[in-house]
Amino acid sequence: MPRLPLRSAALAAMLLACALPPAIAPSSAIAQTLPSLGDTEREELSPLMERKLGEQIMKEIRRNRDYLDDEPLQEYLENLGNSLLAVRPEARGETQYDFFFFAVRDPMLNAFALPGGFIGVHSALVLAAQNESELASVMAHEIGHVAQRHIARMLGKQKQDMLIPLAAMVLGALALSSSPDAGMAMMMGGQGLAMQRQLNFSRDAEREADRVGLQIMREAGFETSGMINFFGRLQQASRNYTDNAPPYLRSHPMTTERIADIEARTRDQGYRQHADSLDFPLIQARVKVLQDSSPQGLIEAAASFERQLQQKTRTSIIAGKYGLAFVALKQGQTKKAQSMQDDAQAAWKNGSPKAKNAVLSSLAIDINLAANQAKEALDEAELARSEFPLSRGIAHQYADALYAAGRYEDAVTFLRDQVQLYRSEPKLYDRLAKTYAALNKQAQQHLALAESYALKGSLPAAIQQLSIARKAPDASFYDQSIIDAREREMKAQRMEEIRLEKEG
Repeated sequence: MPRLPLRSAALAAMLLACALPPAIAPSSAIAQTLPSLGDTEREELSPLMERKLGEQIMKEIRRNRDYLDDEPLQEYLENLGNSLLAVRPEARGETQYDFFFFAVRDPMLNAFALPGGFIGVHSALVLAAQNESELASVMAHEIGHVAQRHIARMLGKQKQDMLIPLAAMVLGALALSSSPDAGMAMMMGGQGLAMQRQLNFSRDAEREADRVGLQIMREAGFETSGMINFFGRLQQASRNYTDNAPPYLRSHPMTTERIADIEARTRDQGYRQHADSLDFPLIQARVKVLQDSSPQGLIEAAASFERQLQQKTRTSIIAGKYGLAFVALKQGQTKKAQSMQDDAQAAWKNGSPKAKNAVLSSLAIDINLAANQAKEALDEAELARSEFPLSRGIAHQYADALYAAGRYEDAVTFLRDQVQLYRSEPKLYDRLAKTYAALNKQAQQHLALAESYALKGSLPAAIQQLSIARKAPDASFYDQSIIDAREREMKAQRMEEIRLEKEG
């Protein structure tokens, strides 16, 4: 049986894509063309509860092996998503959600919006987009689901009877990773109660999300034709399927009427050309490697990049060389990776007003670290950090370079500053724990690990790390005070989790 891609998380998200998109109060501009929500509907599921539900689902997704925890990719999606949100900040809702855009490894075309502002795309969808506007169209569509509070509206229509099939869908999708038959049985047992009503509502929700997504795309400077082209290509592809339609078409019902409606809304708009950023083809090259990093997958990716070089355009050369460098890095061929990376960097500098590109710089740092060239890695990281001070990925790599260079005290100072600014990043605490271990600061090491586990949703493991920290021979009176305070907080949180689990 072929591997079931991301069944424990992405399938759950796929099922939730229309049935459970995030809920946020619609903007005044959007509300002018769509029905306003009454208080009764809003009371069904508050924005705070939606966020908590989304966070719980994200915990499962992050634990899955097919969650693409890749910082250049993550940063690109975040930047693209936030560029869309910048023109419609009211889409963040009354609670001002911090949206989170991410990718999962899956060969099926799909994208989904989870409760609370979490939006994911499948790797295959990133690769299928022919330009940045097409990818932006899908993300804007999902933001449209968020802006329209579709969860609250669905629950307002269907009341509590929807909680039963939705819970069964999520539990069944999670069960699929360990027992496909049991998972499918669990899902089918809970789906029938309100499936037809769910489908009918989903079609209305899709049309609303199309309209909002088009507005966002236009205001953000993307080509609205990207939505027409991408959806039209999906519909054309669906004609080659019978019951096995692409997941995006199953979770986002595509109709000729929908496409005609989008075309009508863009017919009178003047043509607007959007120049793709260099990051778009670079990230596509990166995703091609990440989607299948098996030995055969890397060989096939390298062959694809060689063909790309034959196009002989500046962009194809940069992306092709970058892709070959990333493949070589994955294969452990650091010298070849460095050579390909140098070629990509040279092609980028040729005619470019900017000497640095964050995606290219990130790979250069990784190659130097893999080759044990600590000084070169640190030099590259310092330059990249000065050029891209807001890049979280570059900041993490700078800490790695400090560690590789043996500058542990400097790494601790930098990381402690970072955790004060970005308290919700477990990766910072992991790096801090590693650096404390190198300095033989045991109490601080386990305190940092406790914070990391807590942020990852593993409170029992976090509490255990606090217990280890308390027994460390170098634990000071100040450390003990911090440990006691954090232990009380974490135990209280754990008791609340247990209470909620018992209540279902």
